[in-house]
Amino acid sequence: MAQRAIAEEALPQSQHRPVRPVDLVHLAKQCLGDENLELEVLRLFDTTLSTYFGRLKLATAYDDLAINLHSIKGASAGVGAWSVADLAQRLEKDLKCGRPLRAEQIDDLGMAVEEVRDFVARMLANSPED
Repeated sequence: MAQRAIAEEALPQSQHRPVRPVDLVHLAKQCLGDENLELEVLRLFDTTLSTYFGRLKLATAYDDLAINLHSIKGASAGVGAWSVADLAQRLEKDLKCGRPLRAEQIDDLGMAVEEVRDFVARMLANSPED
């Protein structure tokens, strides 16, 4: 047991993150435990993610790529969608270092975005109506 605790300490922070596409504990903390607020935040996040990813796919200029990646990263980190936030951060770093973004990188981010959006849609579909 002590070996496991030591091994877990050595893992990077991203490997401690939950398997779910959205860290519901993080979201609950952000919303101070208000379940209705969590659902509203998820609705807004879904719209934000869809909008900025759509813009990212169309972007060609550095500034457009940078603002859309930054917005995706920030919105995703806010709700605990760590996989999307991490990918967006990596792409943002590549862009800032002068490395051009490849279509495969955008596609990888798109797959993570769809996974998160599907999860959010299921959460919202299973929520009690007000």
